Amino acid sequence: MTRIAFVGGGNMARSLIGGLLKTGFAAGDIRVAEPNAEARQSLGREFGVTCYAENALAIADVDVILLAVKPQIMPMIRDELHDTLQRNRPLLISIAAGVRLDQLERWFGSQLPIVRCMPNTPSLIGAGATGLCANKHVSTPQKALAQHILDAAGITRWVDDEALMDTVTAISGSAPAYFFALVEALEDAAAAQGLPRETARALAAQTCLGAGRMLVESGEAPGTLRQRVTSPNGTTQAALESFQADGLARITARAVAAATQRGAALAAELDHGAPSK
Repeated sequence: MTRIAFVGGGNMARSLIGGLLKTGFAAGDIRVAEPNAEARQSLGREFGVTCYAENALAIADVDVILLAVKPQIMPMIRDELHDTLQRNRPLLISIAAGVRLDQLERWFGSQLPIVRCMPNTPSLIGAGATGLCANKHVSTPQKALAQHILDAAGITRWVDDEALMDTVTAISGSAPAYFFALVEALEDAAAAQGLPRETARALAAQTCLGAGRMLVESGEAPGTLRQRVTSPNGTTQAALESFQADGLARITARAVAAATQRGAALAAELDHGAPSK
């Protein structure tokens, strides 16, 4: 059995732990390092996993270490993890947004097998979308293991060029917020025309859910589905023409570019003042 340790017991770790238990992982093979006592107790009660206050205790003698902490925490935990990682050389998986493979190698060891991934918040309900990339030290079985772990929270896709991980962040990691903003706008627009806000929200949310399911389950291109529901000179065409006139595609492209650039900038900021060894 594979032994896995989570460094950080927040929402993303909880979603992955819950998913792993459903796929057959034994609770006894999962450890969590979490400094907050209340969170440790909650994780133990809900999942039956062993929790530690100290990172060093959680990561001893495991096969996989999953770093589920915020990017700015990475340099801070480096000294706690470095020696154990160098001695045991487990698979290291990072879900920290914007943290590059070369940064992880510099902090934790250049010869370690490391997978960088970018899950998104729908992972919390098992409907996530995660991009992954690996350094040259990750073996084929380790890639399969990393994918299995992240598959517990939704779908996964490998990205060969790490430079594209910032784009992955922009179209899946950050994109749930774009969706929520669209539903907000639909709700506000309908309410402005007199529809009760609660009704507007329910209809907009369910419609977006249904459209998303159609897109995923049909396997057809979004353009095909869009054309199928657009009758000539009908209401849908009128709305789409308004979107086009206001530059929806251009606005979206600018937003994705902004998120991509910010992801690269966040990684660059971590380079300043980070300890080296």
